[in-house]
Amino acid sequence: MLPVTKTVLPEFEEYLRWLRIAWDKGYITNNGELVLRLEGELRQFLQSPHLWYCSNGTIVLQMAIKGLQLQPGDEIITTPYSYVATANAIAWEQCRPVFADVLPDTCCIDPLRIEAAIGPKTRAILATHVYGLPCRIDAIEQIAQQHNLSVVYDGAHAFGVQYRGRSLLSYGHLSTCSFHATKLFHTVEGGCVIAQDEALSRRLELFRQFGHIGEEYFDIGINAKNSELHAAMGLAMLPRIADMIAERQQLFAQYEAMLEGSGLRWLQPRTDPELQWNYSYFPVFFENEAQALRVRSALVAQQIFPRRYFHPSLNTLPFYGTCQPCPISEQLAATVLCFPFFNGLTAADQERVVGLVRRTL
Repeated sequence: MLPVTKTVLPEFEEYLRWLRIAWDKGYITNNGELVLRLEGELRQFLQSPHLWYCSNGTIVLQMAIKGLQLQPGDEIITTPYSYVATANAIAWEQCRPVFADVLPDTCCIDPLRIEAAIGPKTRAILATHVYGLPCRIDAIEQIAQQHNLSVVYDGAHAFGVQYRGRSLLSYGHLSTCSFHATKLFHTVEGGCVIAQDEALSRRLELFRQFGHIGEEYFDIGINAKNSELHAAMGLAMLPRIADMIAERQQLFAQYEAMLEGSGLRWLQPRTDPELQWNYSYFPVFFENEAQALRVRSALVAQQIFPRRYFHPSLNTLPFYGTCQPCPISEQLAATVLCFPFFNGLTAADQERVVGLVRRTL
């Protein structure tokens, strides 16, 4: 079987070395030694002093939106081309997602469409760095300043991406990341939320732990803490990131060489000297949906499992209210297949995938 992605695990003894610290103390939750250590190392790695390590990548989106102190019915302009958690977090916090179409080259939200979607109830922009490619940060910031809007970036795919000499996760008023087991850096389950000012950071810290510190209660909060067992995985994985990205860059180049002349389009990092990408996925876009589904069926028949990531376009889901047409996102969602792509993937497996695709086409 060849899955679309595969969890990378450290040497078992390395994980046990970290786990032993918590095990010997018998202290495995409530912001223990390993959680605090991982949090400190992530702050340094991501150049973000106001970072909080939490239990998953969805709850940090909810916390970020909650931190903006919006009112029920307020509108947040967001992308239709993302995982459903992005829009769900908006609706969960009783706000209304307003979908703005995306750019075909990066799949990220189109700033011109953002500006056109601004209305009297618009309070924020929630944009996704799709596949780890940067949104048009300058344009979004200019729009936000002009209309007094907050900017939140869903950076679930952006760990390890550097843009203009700093972590891509350090942009915006707030930024979030997922540390799910399928991600480049993972803690089995986990995520982080990053603020750009101390007051907002303090609010997020309280949100994470029921609104209190020790016996002093300050605000309404939830339980978004993570455990020592998860933090131990993160501490074992973090030193491997640079090598993992280098390997993925090579795998990406191999796919490109194998697909040359196929007539297919695949997502490519912007030719921007200021961008250092993390090569998180290998999405391929087909001529139409029927072709994409035919290729998927042929691959699945051989125990190769690509993923329609992202499908469907979120603006077409019925439970968000009025559907705003987003033809570019809808076309991308209908025709995309993410090919198997993970550390440890062999050239032979890549050739097998591409050979089946070519024969099917």
